[in-house]
Amino acid sequence: MKVGVLGSGSVGQTLATGFLNNNYQTMIGTEHPEKLQGWLEKYKKGKVGNFQEASAFGEIIVLAVKGIAAKKVLNLAGEKNIKNKIVIDATNPIAEQPPVNGVLQFFTSLDNSLMEQLQSAYPEAKFVKAFNSIGNAFMVNPDFGKVKPSMFICGNDKEAKKEVGKILEEFGFEVEDMGKAEAARAIEPLCMLWCIPGFLRNEWSHAFKLLKK
Repeated sequence: MKVGVLGSGSVGQTLATGFLNNNYQTMIGTEHPEKLQGWLEKYKKGKVGNFQEASAFGEIIVLAVKGIAAKKVLNLAGEKNIKNKIVIDATNPIAEQPPVNGVLQFFTSLDNSLMEQLQSAYPEAKFVKAFNSIGNAFMVNPDFGKVKPSMFICGNDKEAKKEVGKILEEFGFEVEDMGKAEAARAIEPLCMLWCIPGFLRNEWSHAFKLLKK
């Protein structure tokens, strides 16, 4: 299967490498291909193009850019290139203002998540929230002993969530489906919670786990 990763930052490169290592054909879409020379030298099977090329290439799309750039990047990718495709939304609506006492500021409210906004703007794409509640160092094969971290997902398309769930299991997570797109109102703020120990105490090596009886 072909995957187009939109975003060439640390998250985009980490996820693209994870897909390559799990035998997915992978192209990173970027406005700055020069940032990926080292990545291409290390991962010779990887491909690099612009956002439009990567979204046309991928059967599955991964949105791995800053939340403030998400709508612009999808616009550059082209609506026709994401139509009827799964879009794994790894973004968070982090505002440009600095954290307050370790708490990130968002440009959304608790009544309207970024993923809902993206789904509304591109109704024929199949958005699934994932990878937003953990640091990029733990997005692929996270090692917490014998415990698999939970990855909370949501989205309106059941089959899309099943496909993303398979990917997450390949990447080493236990999948927790929280329902439809509105659940992103709760999942996106997990980014805030995950980052607080980092900003306050420089502790970045943790993950969430949903315990069940």
